[in-house]
Amino acid sequence: MLTEPRTRRRRQQSLRQEYGEFILERIEEFKDHLSREELLALADEAVRELEVGPEGQLVLTEILVLEHVDRLIMRRLNLPTLRRWRERHVRLRRAQREPTHWGLDRRSPLVRLAESFDDPDVALVVGSAASPAGLFLAAYEWPVVFIDRHISSVEAAETRAAAEALARWFQAYVVSLGDWFPDVEPALTILDAATLTGLSRDSRERFLDTLLARTIPGGVHFVLPQRATEGTGARLRDLLRAQYRHWQIDQPGETSAPRWFLAVKP
Repeated sequence: MLTEPRTRRRRQQSLRQEYGEFILERIEEFKDHLSREELLALADEAVRELEVGPEGQLVLTEILVLEHVDRLIMRRLNLPTLRRWRERHVRLRRAQREPTHWGLDRRSPLVRLAESFDDPDVALVVGSAASPAGLFLAAYEWPVVFIDRHISSVEAAETRAAAEALARWFQAYVVSLGDWFPDVEPALTILDAATLTGLSRDSRERFLDTLLARTIPGGVHFVLPQRATEGTGARLRDLLRAQYRHWQIDQPGETSAPRWFLAVKP
């Protein structure tokens, strides 16, 4: 069996910091959908309110006006107070840290891996079937980089991350596997091996060579199970196992269910 995961040492954000980021994101999203004329009208409204209020004798600096524009937007969007947001946020995070929230097996090794990382660690998630696992990691505040060959799966993952308020932890890219690799050195990689089946042999080998080389020492690869209905599932798994011949391997015992495996870099 593999050694026990490292003790989590990541310094988490305070809920007040997260709330501040949530408010800022909503305000910026609102501004992005306004025309220049609408933004100017909002600034004029802010100036009028500041002039007639108790702060009227203050010099109206640009910063003061911008801050009041943000307060106007908060009122228009009816954004929650810190207390109301915190109650909802804590419930949501608790649910998101349950593997079943993402359709994942409670017995998956991903559950213990999610709680074992250091402050600079990054997770790389490859392939559409791996995106739920990536979102599960994001709920534990892993910085996640998700890549796939198909724009539809990338857009679907981004949409789900935004809906679950996990976008700050989740980046997604459409990638030509074997031709480009994100600028990351992952501590944990979740690999949907089925996404490699449509690649040429040269592209697949280039991608895997780069992936193994970029993984930090002690980094873990979790290769998702492949079903027989996926065609070359068993053969692909054996091919991947050969790539990890110098790594430490762990996998479940004999079972009729599809088999995952873990590989740890020396």
